[in-house]
Amino acid sequence: MKANALHIAVASGKGGTGKTTLATCLAAVLAKRGKSVAYLDCDVEEPNGHIFLKPQISKTTEVEVLIPKVDLDKCTFCGECAKICEFNAIAVLLDKVMVFPSLCHSCGGCFHICPERAITEIPRPIGTIADGIGMGVRFIEGRLNIGEAMAPPVTTRIKHNMPDMDVTIIDAPPGTSCPVIEAVRDTDFVVLVTEPTPFGLNDLQLAVGMVRSLQLPFGVVINRSDLGDDRVVKYCADEKVDVMMQIPFNRALAESYAVGKMIDGLAPELTDDLTHMYDTIESRVAHD
Repeated sequence: MKANALHIAVASGKGGTGKTTLATCLAAVLAKRGKSVAYLDCDVEEPNGHIFLKPQISKTTEVEVLIPKVDLDKCTFCGECAKICEFNAIAVLLDKVMVFPSLCHSCGGCFHICPERAITEIPRPIGTIADGIGMGVRFIEGRLNIGEAMAPPVTTRIKHNMPDMDVTIIDAPPGTSCPVIEAVRDTDFVVLVTEPTPFGLNDLQLAVGMVRSLQLPFGVVINRSDLGDDRVVKYCADEKVDVMMQIPFNRALAESYAVGKMIDGLAPELTDDLTHMYDTIESRVAHD
């Protein structure tokens, strides 16, 4: 890994705050500054960073997890595999064993505990990872297959193959659940994007609690800052949370976003603010 490489996660307590817009713009702005930048779309249930960075995909790989397969000729139907499974992914009947792949967390417990060695593990595809280049940014997107329930294995695979760049921007899914934690953990800094509404404040409070429990340094960006109230600003002041940017509503930028155009070139002040935010993050991480 490069010396002084910086990994920044962009997250939000709720959807629709402008998280992906900010993440893609930050990646593009830093690339224009001459830095080597990777953008990792870890919002694998609904990735949309490609709409803005418009990458040329050069490689697509399948993500697989291991699930149990039972050899009924060896099985004595003792039920030990079902007892150890916390997720009820395997059930033992009188003369039959049922496996529920969508519930399996691939822990391998059933495989290791089976006294008859009747269980093997077989791969099951759950998603894909696309790799390419867009607007001078190394672009990596995870996409969970339709109908799959567990996103973290796809995110884990993305981060395991993280390219060696000056800066990596990790676009996390919205919320504070397991997929978000998997996306932001082990990063150097988390940017929480919110909006000045009651819902925005409520979900920001949950997101702040999450990153604090993970002991990650973070700051807040308030999008559409002039359309709501001041309770988010007051909350951040009371909690001593750094408000790194406040972005007023701009109809031209909203129209650009609606048709999938990058907005950094339409608002020079936004580029300046993103650059300043990055410099602040870099300084804070260096001094932690």
